[in-house]
Order: sequence, then C-alpha cells, then structure tokens
Amino acid sequence: MSETASGRHRHQEPLHCLVTGASGYIGGRLVPELLDAGHRVRCLVRTPAKLRDHPWAPQVESVRGDVTDAESVGAALRGVDVAYYLVHALGSGPDFEETDRRAARIFAEQAHAAGVRRIVYLGGLTPHGVPERSLSPHLRSRAEVGRIFLDAPVPAAVLRAAVVIGSGSASFEMLRYLTERLPVMVTPSWVHTRTQPIGVRDVLRYLVGAAGLPADIDRAFDIGGPDVLTYRDMMLRYAAVAGLPRRLIVPVPVLTPRLSSHWVGLVTPVPASIARPLTESLRHEVVCDEHDIARYVPDPPGHPLPFDEALSLALQRVREAQVATRWSSAAVPGAPSDPLPTDPDWAGGSLYEDVRELPVAASPEALWRVIEGIGGDNGWYSFPLAWAVRGWLDRFVGGVGLRRGRRDAERLRAGDSLDFWRVEEIEPVRLLRLRAEMRLPGLAWLELRVDTDERGHTRYRQRALFHPRGLLGHAYWWSVSPFHAVVFGGMARNIAHAATDAARGGREVRR
Repeated sequence: MSETASGRHRHQEPLHCLVTGASGYIGGRLVPELLDAGHRVRCLVRTPAKLRDHPWAPQVESVRGDVTDAESVGAALRGVDVAYYLVHALGSGPDFEETDRRAARIFAEQAHAAGVRRIVYLGGLTPHGVPERSLSPHLRSRAEVGRIFLDAPVPAAVLRAAVVIGSGSASFEMLRYLTERLPVMVTPSWVHTRTQPIGVRDVLRYLVGAAGLPADIDRAFDIGGPDVLTYRDMMLRYAAVAGLPRRLIVPVPVLTPRLSSHWVGLVTPVPASIARPLTESLRHEVVCDEHDIARYVPDPPGHPLPFDEALSLALQRVREAQVATRWSSAAVPGAPSDPLPTDPDWAGGSLYEDVRELPVAASPEALWRVIEGIGGDNGWYSFPLAWAVRGWLDRFVGGVGLRRGRRDAERLRAGDSLDFWRVEEIEPVRLLRLRAEMRLPGLAWLELRVDTDERGHTRYRQRALFHPRGLLGHAYWWSVSPFHAVVFGGMARNIAHAATDAARGGREVRR
C-alpha cells in the first residue's frame, strides 16, 4: 500500500494546473496525483533540471521562473485553470515574511491577469482565538499569505494543516528521530500542546479535490486527521507503532523554542533553521474548527487516516526505501544555487581544484554502483572522523550537516539532497556532480566520474572545486588544503578499491 492519495478524481473535468514548489516535499507528490486524476500539469521551478529524473517528468511541462519575479510568474500562468501555491520562504532569513508577502501578491495579481479560475494554497493551521501578532513568525506568515489570496479577485481555496505525517516530511523526521534515539527525553513544555496531525495522503487528496471546487467557493478549510494529540502522545504512539520500548518523557519549562530547536537540530536530521519554525508553531494549540472540506471532497471509508495508520504507512515506506520526496527535496534557504561554471575563469575569479585519477580493475558499471551509493549510511570512503567533524561544524553554524542522508540507499536523481551536498548533475555510468550546501565562504562542487582510457580500461576521476568568496574564501581553501591528501586522496583510493573488490566478489572496503 503506497502513500499516495487514496481515492481518485477522474470524474473531475480535466484541467490545466500549475504547480509551484514541485521540487519540494508536497509539490513533488502532488504532481503525479494530478496527472493520475487526468489533469495537465505545468511546473514553475527555478531549476527545471531538478525535476528531470522524477518518474513523472516526461508527462509535465517545466518552466523556469521564480515566484518573486512577476514576468516569469505571468508567463507560467498563461492558459492555466488552477494554480497551486506550495512555496514558503521557511528559514530563509529575517526578511522571510516580507519575501512571502511580496511573492503571494505577485502570484495573486498575475493569476488574475492570466484569467486563472482558482488558486489553491496549502498553509498552516492557526490557533483559535490567538491574536495574529502573538503567533510564531512562521504561522503568522502563512496566515497572511492565505489572507492575500482570499482578498484577491481569483477564487481561492486555502487548506490549513498542522503536523503532516508522511515518510520524509520534516514533522515526521523530527518525531521519528527524537523517539528512536532518546529512550529518556528531557523535553520542552510544548510537548503538552494539543495538535491535530494529518496523513500526507489525505493532504494530497484534498489538494487534488480542491481543483474541482465550485466557482463560488472562496474560503479557508481546516484539514486534519481524526486524532487530537499532544506531542508527547505522538512520541509515545510512535514508539508503540515502531515496536520500541515505552519512552520516558520529562518536560522542562525552561527550554524555549529557540533552545529546543537547537536540541532538535542536535538529535535529528532537521537543522535548527527548519526545526525552530516547527517548534515555535507548537506553542499554541492547533485543532481544526471545522471539517467543511468533506462537503466538496468526500472522505472515502477509513479517511482521514488515523494517526497510527499514517505512522505505519510512513514507516513502511522508509523501511522499503520507497520515499518519493523528503523535506530536504527543496533547496536549503540561502544555499548556493549557481551551476558549475564551464569556464574556469568565470567572473574573472579563482577556481581552485583538487583532481585525483586512478585505474580501476572493474567494469564501468561496477565503479558506477559504488559512486551512486556514496553518502548517507554508506559514508564517504575516507577518514570518517574528518567528515563527521565537518558535519558537526556545519550544524553548529546553522547549516544542514551530514544528517540529511539519502532519499534512496542505491539510486540518486538530479535535485536529491545527499548529506550536505545536492545532486546537481547525474549521468548514469559516467558522472555524478554534487554541489555543496554546507556553510562556506564560497561555492564548492565535487565531481565523481567514470572514464575509460585508450585501451578500454576503467579509470576513476575525482575533482573537488572551490570558488572562493573574498579573502576569507581564499584563506579557507589554503587552510584545508593540507588535509586534501588524506580526505580526497583516501576517498579516491577507497572508491577504486571498493569497485575492484565488488567486481572480484571480495569483501567490501571499510568506509
């Protein structure tokens, strides 16, 4: 049983839908659901190449653009019936509320100019009776974006959800790692706050159904599962569903959202910059006031899914390595997005290189299997302590660190997060290019390449590149260059040895 939305909508009139945020967690799952419902889909993305390796990519039209650029938004909305807005500037810096506000206004204005029939927005469930000024910046911004769409001329459906439970969601990963790693937990007081979680398949079902709402519907809908739980309840029930011993939870009131976000960042793969908005949102009770969406998108038997069933489905997908998208699918706010320059003298600056090349007594396919399996639980094939320390340092300064791991243990696709890298380019049995998303005074890439020489023998070529930003960037490169022989040299040798051992049926090299 998959985590896709249960119940189909083929009775709907086929529509032309625009999906923003298609490279993100919800957007990447919504696209195939819309296609399955018979709709045409266009995706607005800053980097269309990120969608290239998704199984549904050949069936959609991908256009380059940014929601803060009116011209590209207007072009993407031409001929569209329903526009899905799934973009948030979560954790992008102190001005993220202004960025969200400006982008929503641009989107609403351009949708009206293009004759779009409906906007569908997935926002956050807000606490009843709490003044907006008292909300966390994250919830306050989502509420404002929803209001902008409801005040605009185009009819809008604003779906408001609390905690989304699905394999790979930030909320699920936070819950999962906190519960699995800590049999005894010292927790903030927000573990006693009630919330109404919802399974991702129900979120997708409502999103798809919202495309067919009557034209006069212009309102917000609360969406949630059947269970109202505290975070403590959710952790205890996760332990039960996962077959773990009962957890001991000791709340400590002095742990503020800021402090607890760093605590979450230390224990889970979710960095503090993402954990903080999530934990701040748990300060207030967020429970649905109504379930009116069911009048227009009827719930099939057994839906919305109970919390325990949503957890079971998510865990099943994790254990089967069938996680379609993850919270880290979207680019890390503030991370470099420039593609690798083809000209080493681009912008008139320096481009430092560390190049390693070795013969490999194995087929190109055997070498490629080792390359494509790098990172995550498989490690980086050299000096594990050095990689771990670099990951800890990155998390200490607010970066993602090494804990994002991999979406799939064996296969990579363009746009995947891979520890503190992002897959920028992948050409099977030829090239894997990773772009760094750790905090650096410059831009960095790591290329792993399969070559053959003039006699047809396999060769492994590895290239680390760094484009420094200012004097600090140059100082950084020269300060770490003495370690390259150990880190990058060891990586090249061990990858070559691992491929050779695999080809000979020998034991795997220690990573």
